[in-house]
Amino acid sequence: MFQGSIVALVTPMHADGSLDVDNLRRLVEFHIEQGTDAIVAMGTTGESATLNEKEHCQVIRYVVDMVAGRIPVIAGTGANSTTEAIDLTRCAAEAGADACLLVTPYYNKPTQEGLVLHYKAIAAAVDIPQILYNVPGRTACNMLPETVAKLKDVSNIIGVKDATGDMQVGQQLIDLSDDNFAVYSGDDATSCELILMGAKGSISVTANVAPKKLHQMCKKALAGDAAGAHAIDANLQALHRDLFIQSSPIPVKWAVHELGLIEKGIRLPLTWLSQDCEQQVRKAMADANLN
Repeated sequence: MFQGSIVALVTPMHADGSLDVDNLRRLVEFHIEQGTDAIVAMGTTGESATLNEKEHCQVIRYVVDMVAGRIPVIAGTGANSTTEAIDLTRCAAEAGADACLLVTPYYNKPTQEGLVLHYKAIAAAVDIPQILYNVPGRTACNMLPETVAKLKDVSNIIGVKDATGDMQVGQQLIDLSDDNFAVYSGDDATSCELILMGAKGSISVTANVAPKKLHQMCKKALAGDAAGAHAIDANLQALHRDLFIQSSPIPVKWAVHELGLIEKGIRLPLTWLSQDCEQQVRKAMADANLN
C-alpha cells in the first residue's frame, strides 16, 4: 500500500511546449529531498490530456528511471477508450512503475456497468496494482461507491482516489476499505479530514509547491494527530483554493515556475496563468510561507 503525500507531478515544458527533461529530473530530486512519499507521473496535473501516447509513455519511463526505486512511482494511465487505457497501463508496467492510477472514462458518460467492465478489462489485461480515480467535476462521470464495491475485490485493484470533496462519499469509501484496498484523497481542501477519517494519503496538486508541508500534514494525520495536522493544513487552505483559480494545472505550473523550478511552458489548449490572477496565487504562496 502507498501512503502519505503523493504529488500529482506537473510536467515541465519549454516555452514551445516541448518536454523539458532536465527540469523533470530537477523536480524529481526536489520532491525526494523534500520528503514526498510517492510521485504520480502523467496524472491530470501532468497534462496527460495534451500529450500524445508516445510522450505519455516517455514521461513515465523518465520518472521511473530518475526516481530509481527511492520512492514509489504511480503512473496515470486512464483514458476514455478502454483499449487506450490498457495500452498505457501496459506501457507503465513495462517501464517499471509501481502502480497505475486510472481516471474514469471522460466525455463518454458510461453507465456504472460500463465502469465495472472497463476497470475489470484493464485489471485482467495488465498485472500491475491499479488505483481507481473518480473526479466527476472534470470527467462528467461519477463512479458511485456501490460501483467501487464491485471492483474492490479484484486482486490488483488496490484503492480509489476520491476527488469529489464530499465527506459523506469519502466515508462510504473508507467503510469499504481493508488491508488490500485503500482510499486516497484527490481534493486538497479536504484531504486532511479524509486522512483523519481513515484515508491513506493525499494525491495532491498542492504538494507540487509545498511538498514538505504536505508530507508533514499527512504524517501527522496518519498518526491520528488531528491538532498537529490541522495546524499545518490551516496555512495551506488558501493555496488549496487558489491553485484552482483557473483550470488546473494552470495555476500550479505558474506557482512552480514562481519558485524557480521550471520554465514558463504549458501546452494548448491550456494557457499560462492570467496576469490578473497572479497576485492571488502569490499571496496564497506567501500565506503558506513559500515565497
